[in-house]
Amino acid sequence: MRIAQVAPLYESVPPQLYGGTERVVSFLVEELVRQGHEVTLFASGDSRTSAELVPICPRSLRLDRGCVDSLAHHVVALEQVCRRATDFDMIHFHVDYLHFPWSRRDRLRQVTTLHGRLDIPDLVGVYREFPEMPVVSISQAQRAPLAEANFVGTVHHGLPLDLYECGQGRGGYLAFLGRCSPEKRVDRAIHIAERAGLPLKIAAKVDKADTEYFDEAIRPLLAKPHVEFLGEIGEGEKNAFLGEALGVLFPIDWPEPFGLVMIESFACGTPVIAYPHGSVPEVMVDGITGFLCSQEDQAALAAQHLGSLNRWACRSVFEQRFSVRRMAQDYVRIYERLARGEDGRVHSSRGEVLHPRDIAAS
Repeated sequence: MRIAQVAPLYESVPPQLYGGTERVVSFLVEELVRQGHEVTLFASGDSRTSAELVPICPRSLRLDRGCVDSLAHHVVALEQVCRRATDFDMIHFHVDYLHFPWSRRDRLRQVTTLHGRLDIPDLVGVYREFPEMPVVSISQAQRAPLAEANFVGTVHHGLPLDLYECGQGRGGYLAFLGRCSPEKRVDRAIHIAERAGLPLKIAAKVDKADTEYFDEAIRPLLAKPHVEFLGEIGEGEKNAFLGEALGVLFPIDWPEPFGLVMIESFACGTPVIAYPHGSVPEVMVDGITGFLCSQEDQAALAAQHLGSLNRWACRSVFEQRFSVRRMAQDYVRIYERLARGEDGRVHSSRGEVLHPRDIAAS
């Protein structure tokens, strides 16, 4: 198939440091190319890919200090995609609903993966206005707040099998990997490690929007003797960081859409102690890939039993359920189904897509 992938421009594909969506897009693009598809990637100019790259801006917007209005660059991206729409059998968007007006008016052959949280009241009006837009969820749990959207599939994220090796967990520490934001609960991870009597290494990004939270709620806790704050780390540092950890703490306090760090940990053979919000029970196998806990005391006790888990069994779950090959195959099946017109929309006898208002009026 001739497939376009439209990535957000905030990070390069793959990202130089943190960037979950762009990392997944990169894995998907490379695997689709490996499987013989003709792929075009619309992304920032500092992206690296074996597909055809259409550079929208010179570099990722988060690292471009001269960028004031990121939306302007995304509008340019959508215009360039629309100009070439007839070149593709399927256009796969990763920019949320931004393209919906273009896709409706130009009748693009397209699908959108929703990478973020959907429990935002403002989204209801968007999907009520564009009910025909085919979207993919990254977990079944993600769908719950917006069940009326036109979901055409759920595709769990996947990683290359050779990206990480199974580690031994000999570092003797607990690990936290992610963002320093209120919903990720770095503070809770610090308390859990302290109660467990174990050191905690934190590899975390601090977004501009979270600077005040970090300074007020997290920075004072970093002075605790069991805490080591490493800051943001790149892809090349993850295997050692995760693989040598006894376990990873994922004590989130929000409806996690997927949680890429969980399967990155599984790939390193490292079990996860996670709070059961959002996708977590869907991704985790309690007692195999780690422990599901809902209180700090319970999580601290679980940390004492991490050594009882088989790290190769954890790795095996990753290989069976979360490979990039499986992810790409899932998406190709969706592309093919949509290309045949099996998109869940209501059509008139002339093949036109009907808006619900039209149906009600007919």
